[in-house]
Amino acid sequence: MADDGVLIGIADQHLQRLRLDRANRHGLVAGATGTGKTVTLQVLAQGLSDAGVPVFAADVKGDLSGISQPGQPGEKMQARADAMGLTLQPAGAPVAFWDLFGEQGHPVRTTVSEMGPLLIARMLELNDVQEGVLTVVFRAADEEGLLLLDLKDLQAALTYAAENAKALGARYGNVSPATVATIQRKLLMLEDQGGANLFGEPALQLSDLMRTDGSGRGYVNLLAADRLIAAPRLYATFLLWLLSELFEELPEVGDPEKPRLAFFFDEAHLLFRDAPKALLEKVEQVVRLIRSKGVGVYFVTQNPADIPETVLGQLGNRVQHALRAYTPVEQRGLRAAAGSFRTNPAFDTAEAIQALGVGEALVSVLDEKGAPTMVARTLVRPPVSRLGPVTPAERAAVMAQSPVRGLYDQLRDRESAYEMLQAKTAATAAAPAPAEKPARAAREKPSELQSMGEAFAKSMLRSVGSQIGREIMRGLLGGVRRRR
Repeated sequence: MADDGVLIGIADQHLQRLRLDRANRHGLVAGATGTGKTVTLQVLAQGLSDAGVPVFAADVKGDLSGISQPGQPGEKMQARADAMGLTLQPAGAPVAFWDLFGEQGHPVRTTVSEMGPLLIARMLELNDVQEGVLTVVFRAADEEGLLLLDLKDLQAALTYAAENAKALGARYGNVSPATVATIQRKLLMLEDQGGANLFGEPALQLSDLMRTDGSGRGYVNLLAADRLIAAPRLYATFLLWLLSELFEELPEVGDPEKPRLAFFFDEAHLLFRDAPKALLEKVEQVVRLIRSKGVGVYFVTQNPADIPETVLGQLGNRVQHALRAYTPVEQRGLRAAAGSFRTNPAFDTAEAIQALGVGEALVSVLDEKGAPTMVARTLVRPPVSRLGPVTPAERAAVMAQSPVRGLYDQLRDRESAYEMLQAKTAATAAAPAPAEKPARAAREKPSELQSMGEAFAKSMLRSVGSQIGREIMRGLLGGVRRRR
């Protein structure tokens, strides 16, 4: 790899490189199953790592974990390297393994408040009315100082909202207990999918994804997603949350000499499938603006048609593996993929896409002026790390040397909404019953114990006067900024 870029492969005796100073302009790796996308992803990830750029990628099939081990080139790989004039020097990249379920990597968590109502509504597949009620619950919890850290906190807050629907409705609009119950049922379904593992503390610190090792190589952060992908909404929403957090927390750097982080979004079509217009607009906004934070986002998918045009237009660096076009829909996707490249008069782009062999790709990258180069039929270089998954023993050895070992392994459950509401309920139950008064006095001034709904409403009214300075900043996608 040269200092100015990552070697992708060779086209007509010319090297095809991803320029480091244009790597934050985002990219696309596309192609049908079995055409070599994972190998290309591995080549790009390790090349960026060698250049000192930390990488985050989801390991959907488990194959990418081999990047942590030196390669063992076989005859075909060695023959390809020889044909390209390359000398393979087997080496693994520094790797940190992460896993939502804490089985194949360090646990990765966020809090309910940080995720925010919009993304949680997307995860739960809520309609507009249900999302509105969820937003009310978040707002009321903010104003009442109720920390929403894990799912039991959110369940407790929803129960409280149902019991005090009248008081909340008077301030925020109708809060139907039936709607709350629907949200609670969907939360139970999320728990059954393992979603409870995502929420809690200690929450992930973004700085732990942006580490380099002692020799200056960027860490490749691999999220074990072979099990997570079975819950596609959970998978896509988590990665979108992570992307939005990077956007919110990182300072502006313009166009750096190399990215601060490269983010690979595998199975990218899951992010956009059935996404509401408001969410698509937010995704477009994040992708458009996050490059100025020094983050390059690379979408990995089967067909460029899986990605909306507004997002696809932001992806300047493109590697297109073979596509098959047997149906009218596939043919339209093929034409769209071919039309997205700068034409090369030496061949027909649409025909070339169908004729590519395994390990071949059409490549167009941004030049020094930020303009796309002419598309070139490229032989992708073989990786120097292992192709295929690591063994459990190798994974354990990598984790034992991890720079974040011990930081996230133990779940911390501090006092939050669940405990606070339990304590309030217990205190109310333990309060002495008021003395009886004459019936007339009772009619003029009720003597019953003040209801939780009235107490909640009065407390919220008192909070209005002191709201300045207490309002919690919400992030771009509706999350609450982290309480340190």
